[in-house]
This record gives sequence, C-alpha cells and structure tokens, in this order.
Amino acid sequence: MMALHPKIIDLTLDRMWRLLEALGNPQESLPQVIHIAGTNGKGSTLAMIRAGLEGAGHGVHAYTSPHLVRFHERIRLAGTLISEPALTALLDECYEANGGEPITYFEITTCAALLAFSRTQADYTLLEVGLGGRLDATNVLTPRLSIITPVALDHQHFLGDTIEEIAGEKAGILKQNIPAVIAPQTEAALDVIEDKAARTGTPLLVHGQHWHASVERGRLIFRDETGLLDLPLPSLPGAHQITNAGTALMALRHLKAGERAYEAAMTSARWPARLQRLRKGPLTQTAPQAELWLDGGHNPAAGQALAKALAKMPPKPLYLIAGLLKTKDARGFFAPFAPFAPEVLTVDIPGETATLSAEDTAAAATAATLHATPATCVQDAVTKIAATTPHARILMCGSLYLAGQILSENG
Repeated sequence: MMALHPKIIDLTLDRMWRLLEALGNPQESLPQVIHIAGTNGKGSTLAMIRAGLEGAGHGVHAYTSPHLVRFHERIRLAGTLISEPALTALLDECYEANGGEPITYFEITTCAALLAFSRTQADYTLLEVGLGGRLDATNVLTPRLSIITPVALDHQHFLGDTIEEIAGEKAGILKQNIPAVIAPQTEAALDVIEDKAARTGTPLLVHGQHWHASVERGRLIFRDETGLLDLPLPSLPGAHQITNAGTALMALRHLKAGERAYEAAMTSARWPARLQRLRKGPLTQTAPQAELWLDGGHNPAAGQALAKALAKMPPKPLYLIAGLLKTKDARGFFAPFAPFAPEVLTVDIPGETATLSAEDTAAAATAATLHATPATCVQDAVTKIAATTPHARILMCGSLYLAGQILSENG
C-alpha cells in the first residue's frame, strides 16, 4: 500500500485531477468551501471559524492535517469525526478508483475527505492546506472564501528559501473574484500576496487596511468597515491567538454569520496541542506540582509566539522539553526563548525517521545560547525536572508529531 503513496511529498495536481475524475469529481458538489493557507495559525483559525459557524447552528465539514493521535481526526463530517469503518470504506473506494496508479499519502486521503464531504449534508466545508497552496492537493476547487494566515519560513526545501517565494506558494490559492481574508503579514509577504491578487482579480480583506483586532481592558475588540465587535478573549491561550481570532472574525463577518457566531468563535473553539495545559495522565502524576504545557509549534515564528505567551504568565522556573524534525530550523525555533534562560531537555521523536537526534537538538539550543542536555525520552525529562524543581513550568514543544505522542497517553 505504501508503494502507492510513499511518504515523500510530490507537489503536483495531475494525480489529484485524475483520481477525482475517476470518483465523479466530488469537489464540485461540496457545501460552501473556506480554503485556508498560511505558515502558522491555520488550524487555530479554522477551529475558531468552525466554532462560530456551529454556534450559529450550521453544519460544518472540516479537513485538517496532520492528525495528533488517530488519523480520523483529520476529517470531521458535519461536526462529527468520521468513523474508522467509514474512513476505511472511503479509502478502499479511492484505491479501487485509482487503479494502481502512483498517488501520495496526502492525495488519496484528501480525495477520500472530499468524497465524504460531497455525500454528507452540511452548510460549510473548511479545508486546511497541507503544504504551500499553489500545488497542494486541496487546491482543486473554487471556494466561497480564501484565507491566508501569517506567512513565515518553514518547509523551505519544498516552498523556497525566502519569505517572498513561500508567500507566492501560499498565494496560489487565490482565485478570480473570490474574496480572501489576509492575516497580518510581513511587508515582503504582503507585497507578493497583493501582487498575486491584482493579477488574479481577487478582492482582499487585509489586516491593517480593512480590519483590525486588539485587546482592550481584557476584551477582544474587532473593527472592520461595517463596525465594531466587543467580545471575550479567545478560549485558545496566547497573544498570537488574537491574530487568529481577528482573521476568523473577518471571515465570519464576510459570511454574515451573526452575533452568535462571533461570540461562539471566541468562547467555544478547541484546538489540541496549541499551548494546551495538561491536567491528566502519567506525566502529570510524575510532576504533580508542576505546570505542564504542550505546543506543536516547530518553526521560528512559532517560537516567537510561544515566547510572547510565556512572557505574559506569572514568573516560574521554566523548562523546555523539545524534539524537532531534521527539516526544521531548530536554532531559529529556540532563539526567542533565550531571554527566559530556560533549561532545555531534548529528546528524539519516537518512530519518526526524520527526527533530529536529542544530541543535535541540544546542540541547536546551545547555539541559541540556551543550556541544553539530551534526555532519553519525555518521561525521563519530566522525572528529572520534578526531582530538582517540583514547581516548574514545563513546556513540551518542537513538533506536532511529538505532541501527538504525548497526547495519546496524556490527553
């Protein structure tokens, strides 16, 4: 089976078009699609939009990646995770239609998701781009609305070595006459996005031009050309979630989702492994007096967002337990934590062939002026911290794959 969909990523849409044609083009029969690209914040923004639409009484499909614990987390049908028997049946159908032709792992699962969405009643379909945008397997349909969350350096070996090149790939989801919400961007990224929009005839709703989101007196204040919203702060913690909340609210405003949706987007969104506090499981039993936090962020921009969130917490001795993939800028991820002078314990990511070794991860943290030592595993790291600093704040971070493994036993 893996011969059909090797884990290597091969960015082209030809295989998608061929298989979708064999399946009867389910992408043409979806409920209204909201297509979300970007480097950071895609999942959180999608979670808030979904919470808002569902809070207003709508049925919502959602396709996200990667999963954390079980594969079926990627596909949500009208608010409910797809069952494993239903997913198996869909994948079997896609394999049969594919006729043994080459296909990647992400492509065949995307086709299965689109097939499921086309057969299930709902009002909206939320699609998160897997990688890039222009040649991503999800870029095979015409959405009602496009969204580009903040663009930063990540996946350079596929998308390019500069912000401009990466922004060009993300902007590949823009379509003629289909509005797009644009989250805060660097000047370089925004220039590329605006240039692409001018060439495709895409109306933009740009942060700082058409909408603003800020915190005032403990409330989220959103302003756009139609007025002001005064809402609770997002249920997802961290200052970076204000950006994601504003992006979600602009999307909901464009969809005319209504007051119930705006409130629900802030209060009801849930998105695991995004600055998530762990309160049960073996790790909390090992360190019962410590604060245990989990985040799947894995690039320099995510490191900056996490560092800002930590800066707003009451002071406590800080420890990082980190595992990263070889493809990530480990030193860039660690650099924003330097002002906190945390102790860093590094681990391999079990079962991941592309894991950066604990020793190399420690070397990257040391190069970012942190004090780092390798540990045999996350449990070992937590045990060591609890023995010396029982009231520590422990942030486990560096990879969604690592986060998923931790959640599988401590979620």
